[in-house]
Amino acid sequence: MAPALKVFGPARSTNVARVLVCLEEVGAEYELVDIDFAAREQKSPDHLKRNPFGQIPAFQDGDLLLFESRAIGKYILRKYKTSDADLLREGDLAEAAMVDVWTEVEAHQYNPALSPVVYECVIYPAIHGTPTNQRVVDESLEKLRKGLEVHEARLWESASLAGDFASFADLNHFPYTFYFMATPHAPLFDEYPHVKAWWERLMARPAIKKLAARMALLN
Repeated sequence: MAPALKVFGPARSTNVARVLVCLEEVGAEYELVDIDFAAREQKSPDHLKRNPFGQIPAFQDGDLLLFESRAIGKYILRKYKTSDADLLREGDLAEAAMVDVWTEVEAHQYNPALSPVVYECVIYPAIHGTPTNQRVVDESLEKLRKGLEVHEARLWESASLAGDFASFADLNHFPYTFYFMATPHAPLFDEYPHVKAWWERLMARPAIKKLAARMALLN
């Protein structure tokens, strides 16, 4: 019998990986359905019913269709919450608020600074064969350093971003940082020892180790 949960898009996609890491953390069974971008399957009528913007991921749980990776991740973590997998901390108002704060930081501060480096150094050269735009990289690294200073100060105070517990906020940092670590600029993290130690702890989580093995770099 096929799993009730379906995720549409390739595992190597950062936004798809954000969903998959939540599924792996809670141990849910799911089916990963590939989307053929060469055939523009993401713009097909069937996929537009799942994601009206014609993007990935899309997610199906029976009759429920969802899009937007962070929203999907929260749905999964709420549905499969256990005492061992409580990554939103919604039973504690203050802890849940900190998860929300650092989830917003990832979405609006960290990701916009780090992701252009990934695109310029990894994705664009692999997909389009274009050379790295060093100006974009340099500007992004300057923004990233400022953000990492904030992360470093926070992680000096606590083991993880929302507190002394792993959370959805930490998981959201995984996909793009994973690819960033394959760029020539990975040593930047060495300048922030608490951030580097936090990243190493994150990478040691069984769910992330499993997913990282599937996220082969684009070629």
